[in-house]
Amino acid sequence: MCGIVGYIGQQEAAPLLLKGLQRLEYRGYDSAGIAVQHGGRCEGVGATGEVLGAMNDVLGVRCDEKGMEDDAGVRVVKRKGNVASLGKALAGSNGAVSGATMGIGHTRWATHGDPSDRNAHPHMSADGSIALIHNGIIENHAALRVELGKHGYEFVSDTDSEVLVHLIDHLWKSIPFMNFEGAVREALSIVDGAYGICVISSREPDKLLVARNGSPLVIGVGDGEYFVASDAAPIVEHTRRVVYLSDGEMGVITRDGYTVKSIGNIVCEKGLTELDFDLEEIEKAGFEHFMLKEIFEQPEVMQDVMRGRVRLDEGRIQLGGIADQLERLREAKRIVICACGTSWHAGLIGEYLIEEFARIPVEVDYASEFRYRSPIVGPGDVMIVISQSGETADTLAALRLAKEKGAMVVGICNVVGSTIARETDCGMYTHAGPEIGVASTKAFTAQVIVLTMLALALSKDRTMTDGEVMDALRCLNDLPERVKRILDYNGEIQSIAEEYKDARNFLYLGRGYNFPVALEGALKLKEISYIHAEGYPAAEMKHGPIALIDEEMPVVVIAPKDDTYQKVLSNIQEVKARGGRVIAIATEGDEEIRELADHVMYVPEGKAFMMPLLTVIPLQPLCVNIDVVCTGDIKWVI
Repeated sequence: MCGIVGYIGQQEAAPLLLKGLQRLEYRGYDSAGIAVQHGGRCEGVGATGEVLGAMNDVLGVRCDEKGMEDDAGVRVVKRKGNVASLGKALAGSNGAVSGATMGIGHTRWATHGDPSDRNAHPHMSADGSIALIHNGIIENHAALRVELGKHGYEFVSDTDSEVLVHLIDHLWKSIPFMNFEGAVREALSIVDGAYGICVISSREPDKLLVARNGSPLVIGVGDGEYFVASDAAPIVEHTRRVVYLSDGEMGVITRDGYTVKSIGNIVCEKGLTELDFDLEEIEKAGFEHFMLKEIFEQPEVMQDVMRGRVRLDEGRIQLGGIADQLERLREAKRIVICACGTSWHAGLIGEYLIEEFARIPVEVDYASEFRYRSPIVGPGDVMIVISQSGETADTLAALRLAKEKGAMVVGICNVVGSTIARETDCGMYTHAGPEIGVASTKAFTAQVIVLTMLALALSKDRTMTDGEVMDALRCLNDLPERVKRILDYNGEIQSIAEEYKDARNFLYLGRGYNFPVALEGALKLKEISYIHAEGYPAAEMKHGPIALIDEEMPVVVIAPKDDTYQKVLSNIQEVKARGGRVIAIATEGDEEIRELADHVMYVPEGKAFMMPLLTVIPLQPLCVNIDVVCTGDIKWVI
C-alpha cells in the first residue's frame, strides 16, 4: 500500500510532491520522504563534522567531507510518521529542497525493516547521485545484498529497496558505455519480484525514470509538465490526461516529453486515457474523514452502478461490457471467482447469487492461493476476477494463469484503464468513483450489485421467469432509498459503539447470504479499530468458537427474517446461555429479537438475495464509531 509521486516541469516540486503524498495517505504509511534534483552542489553548508551530522539527520543524506564538496545535487528529506511529520521536516530543512522543479516522493508501509527515518524512502546511492522510491518486494534482495557487499557497497537500511538503488549504481559504473536508462533496465532484468519504481540521478539530470511490474504506476501529461503516481488521486487536480503503464514497461520522462518502452528497450505505443472523475470526488465534502464520506455516499453510488443497466421498463438487465460474450458465459461449465480481501467476500455472495439464479456451478478462490497451486481450470471455464483498483497483484497473476490455461476471464473493477480492465476478455466497471478510505465500503456494495446484475442477466430466458426477473429488478431499484433509511440510524449506532469501547475481541455470525457479510464486518473492525474479530457461519459457532464466548466477547449476529431466521435465533440463545452480549442486525419491526439481543440495529425488509446489501451497511459505521470511542482518533480511514 505504499504511495509514489513524481514531478518534472516548471512548478516548484517540493510543495507539489508533499500535496500529492497527502492525497496518497489513505494507502497507509509509516514514513514519508521526498528527493529533488537541483543540478548543483549543496549551497552554504560547511564541511564540518557538526554540520555534516545535522545534514545527515535533517536531510537523510549520507555525506562526508569529500562527499559534501562533490555533492551532486540530489537532496532528500524523509521522516518516520505521517506526511505532516515530513512537512515539519521540510519546514526545518533551511530551504534544502526549495527551488527544484523536479523530484519524487513516497509514503511507505513497511515490508522489510521497522518504521524509521533510515528505512524511509527515497533511498540513495552511496555517492548521493541516485535517488529511488519503490513499491513492491524484491524477492532476491538477500542474495543481491551479499553480492553487492563483495563490491564494497554498505547498506544503511534494512529494506529490499536500497538493494535496487545500489545495483543500479554498480551496473552504471561497472559496464562500459552504460547510461542511466540502461543501468535501470539492466537492474530490473536481474531482480525478481514486484516493483513500481521512480528514479532520478544528478549524473543525467532532467530525466525521470519509472517502471512497473505488478505495482501500478500512471503518468500524467500536462502542459509542458509531467506527473507520476501510484494512482490518479494526486494527478487529477493538475491534468486529466494519463498513461497507464503495463507490467514490464518503463517510462522515460524529460521536460520535453515522455517515451514508454519495454524493459527490453522496445518502444511501446501508449494511448492517452481521460480520467473520468473530478477533484471534488477525492475531497472529504464536509465529512470528518474519507471512509465516513464513502459510507454515506453509497445510495448515490448504487444508483450510478445500476444507471443504464437495470432496465425496469423493459424488464431486463443490460450489461454492455459483456453483451457480446453473454451466451458464452451462460454456457460455462463452471465459473471460478478470484479475488482478495473485501472483493473475495463480494465474490462469495456472487457464488450464492449465480448458483441460485443461473444454476451454474461456482467456486470462489483467494487469488493469492490460486496462483501458487496447480488449479484445474481451462477451456469451458469462466474466471471472474474482482478488484477495486484493477491492479491487485495476486488477482492479476490469477487472471494470467487462467488465460494461459484457456479459460475465459471476465473482470469486475472500478478503475477505467486499469490492468485488469485491459487484460480480461470482457468485463464490467463498478462506477463507484474513487475510493480513498483504505478500508473498502462503497466498493464492496458496488461489486455485489454488479454480481447481482450479472446473475440476473445469466438467468434470463434460462432459469427465471420474466416475472421473477422483474420482481428482482424492482428490489434493486428500491435499494438506494432503503440504504438511506439505514444510514439515518447513525446516531443510534454511535451509542451502541460506546457500550463496546473496551472489548478486545468480537465474533460475527451469519447464515446463507449473510455469512460473507459476517466476514466483511469482522474484517472492517480489524482494519479500522485494530480489534481482533472473526467472522463465522452461525451454524459453525458450536464447532469451536463457542468455547470463547463470555461477557467479554460481544457477538454480532446478522439475523434478518429469512428462511434461516429461527436457526439464527437458536444461535443467539446459545450465546446468551454463555453470558455473551449480542448485537443483532434485524429486520424492521422484529420485536422478538429485542427480547434476546442486548442491542439491535434494524434494516428494511427485503428479499434474501438483496439482504447483504442492507445488512452490511450498519456494520460499516459501527466499526468507525467503535474506533472513535476507543481511541478518540481515526487510524486508517483518513
